[in-house]
Amino acid sequence: MTKKDIHVVPHENGWATKREGAGRAGVVVDTQKEAIGRARQQAMRERVEVVIHKRDGTIRDSDSYGNDLHPPKDKKH
Repeated sequence: MTKKDIHVVPHENGWATKREGAGRAGVVVDTQKEAIGRARQQAMRERVEVVIHKRDGTIRDSDSYGNDLHPPKDKKH
């Protein structure tokens, strides 16, 4: 099974969660904060990464919820 990260992306109706490689959005919500919360819940269950995008589509941040043997020494949380 391949790892399919979850992306939080801008959507015409707000913000959406979208699995890597998927053709359409999983969940569409009004705010980026709500989309991040939904993506994190799903990523924790599936042990994958959440990639958060800005409104212009560039990557703003990412968080891993998988079994990383060498986790980053990230001090932001």
